[in-house]
Amino acid sequence: MSDEQGQTPQGFREAPPQWFREALAVPVETGIVEVEGADIRFRAWGEPARPGLVLVHGGAAHSHWWDHIGPQLAVDHRVVALDLSGHGDSGARERYSLDQWAREVQAVAAASGIDGAPVLVGHSMGGLVSFVAAHLYGDELAGVQIIDSPIRERTPEEEAARVKAAFGPKKVYPTREEALARFRFVPPQEAAVPCVREHIAETSLAAVEGGWSWKFDPAMFARSGSDIMAVAQARCPVAYFRAQRGIISDELMEKMRPRFGASAIVTEIPDAGHHTMIDQPLSLITGIRAVLAAWAATPSAFAD
Repeated sequence: MSDEQGQTPQGFREAPPQWFREALAVPVETGIVEVEGADIRFRAWGEPARPGLVLVHGGAAHSHWWDHIGPQLAVDHRVVALDLSGHGDSGARERYSLDQWAREVQAVAAASGIDGAPVLVGHSMGGLVSFVAAHLYGDELAGVQIIDSPIRERTPEEEAARVKAAFGPKKVYPTREEALARFRFVPPQEAAVPCVREHIAETSLAAVEGGWSWKFDPAMFARSGSDIMAVAQARCPVAYFRAQRGIISDELMEKMRPRFGASAIVTEIPDAGHHTMIDQPLSLITGIRAVLAAWAATPSAFAD
């Protein structure tokens, strides 16, 4: 693991709010763990040997999506955000699957300085990964918190890739500026805090031969795992955050709700789009903290 001094962001089109500047100024540790032939990289905030959170990004995203979230959860936790294989700065694979990614999450939790059973916080596809982990490794988890994930259905990113509306073969842009001008969220969404969008776009790019390109491996959209999702049941506490303007219909919510268990906390984040950490980051942080406090105050039905 190595230390990086956090830096106040420079060059944003609008002055970032103080809370954002302070979050990005928090020192971050970086680490790497090998999981079944792929190097999995992660970022960590907060003191080691504390109860931990593992933040799991969505499809085609990466750990930097949590840079403004993780530090604000690290007051009394060890908070870790990883790049799943095929994403960010982690290694690629010939094939991808939800259960493989769940094993990567567990390996990072074990290697990153978390004390005891971690809580997973997963967004979109990362929520699917977290739910599979709750099924496979529930007795090793303190809980999972899922953000606007369509359990048993394709995520917006996967559907866009399937119909070839986005995420086709990666293009190489001659300049960084041209690449940044092409950055889009899927599904489309405006950032209430523009600096969040700008930071995520900047950290989504890598220098390649001939210019700049996005970090994700398009092959990861062919991931397997629908079979395990069809039977998965959580074996640890579950909280579900539905985005008010997200992708979860009332009908789908009604179908998903029984799979979370009778004791699950299910709530809605007002005025939030699917990428809730983009347009309602402070509400999301408040929700995550509130669930942690509720679980700490209430004995789990899963406890021995």
